[in-house]
Amino acid sequence: MERLPIGSGLSESSELPFAARWIQNGELADIYEKVVARQRLSREDGLRLFESQDLLTIGFLANLVRERLHGQQTYWVYNQHINYSNICVNGCRFCAFSRRHGEEGGFVLSVDQVAAKVRERLQEPITEIHVVGGCHPDLPFSYYLDLVREIKKLRPLAHIKAFTVVEVAHLAQIERLSVTEVLQEFQKAGVEALPGGGAEVFSTRVRELLCPEKLSSDGWLLVARQAHKLGIRSNATLLYGHLESPAERVDHMLALREAQDETGGFITFIPLAFQTANTSLSGVQGRTGFTDLKTIAVARLLLDNFAHIKAYWIMLGVKMAQTALYFGADDLDGTVMEERIGHMAGASSAEALTPDELQTLILAAGMEPVQRDTFFRPVRPEADAVTEPQRA
Repeated sequence: MERLPIGSGLSESSELPFAARWIQNGELADIYEKVVARQRLSREDGLRLFESQDLLTIGFLANLVRERLHGQQTYWVYNQHINYSNICVNGCRFCAFSRRHGEEGGFVLSVDQVAAKVRERLQEPITEIHVVGGCHPDLPFSYYLDLVREIKKLRPLAHIKAFTVVEVAHLAQIERLSVTEVLQEFQKAGVEALPGGGAEVFSTRVRELLCPEKLSSDGWLLVARQAHKLGIRSNATLLYGHLESPAERVDHMLALREAQDETGGFITFIPLAFQTANTSLSGVQGRTGFTDLKTIAVARLLLDNFAHIKAYWIMLGVKMAQTALYFGADDLDGTVMEERIGHMAGASSAEALTPDELQTLILAAGMEPVQRDTFFRPVRPEADAVTEPQRA
């Protein structure tokens, strides 16, 4: 796949002389020249960006790319999150959401309970239903298919973004099916995209420390590639701010870039800021705003074949998410409605934002809000977004 054209959204004739005066004698001058020339950055460039303390220059470079791709447009989606279960076989040390089977605090929603959550919001013009859960040891495959079919029945015009590649691989294993068979059945039921969770950090060293039982990094990328070949697009994530090194962040991003070159199937990249509370890693030093902004900016600069970088306000908080719009991010996610995973780990943000609140945040940052669907197509709020729900 060809890299995205880092194109014409910014007036180079007026902006580049100023940038040159600012950066030409700095430590990142050669990287600046590459960005201006639309040249792909190397692993060494990524390492230098993370090593640099010149956050404003890094942010400037990332914002240059962001504005060339999207101008002042900042995207948001009217979506609803549903977590169907937190029972999981993996036992990842960084996760405050999961529970073992039979452990206090574990839950599984029935298909009827999931349907009830959808019905509660049928009068809202939701365009995306986001569904994730743990890797449950014995829920039958039919449960997942029935769940998707019921949501699609109630929300026929909404996109269903459901089940991470980790959940897909888990179901293939316990049902003795191929990954392709699982994906094809999901596709028939109504799944149109996969969330990006479960990637964590691709580093073998980190995964052995944090999630040795989880799908490997190679396995994650393999399932994502298979989904893309079937026409099921997906998001991609990086969980940062725990035990990983800057080099491991860079290598993670480059692995995603290579996969995107092959398939073009990733919709957006989401840096997920690690939340320390209520996890087995509660003693690690917390991330800083400096780390948040630098990670987003480096992602925008390295991932030249990803159209979108998300500032996930649930994990960052709304103020940091606003600031990230000037460090390469062009998407704030959406209304969310009910978020458990980050909040069970101590996220202090709200569990939902209204459309007015999201648009106010974007406007206050000096950007232009654009309501989108799952695939970043613009939505006209009173036309495209409103469904005619079927009441069961």
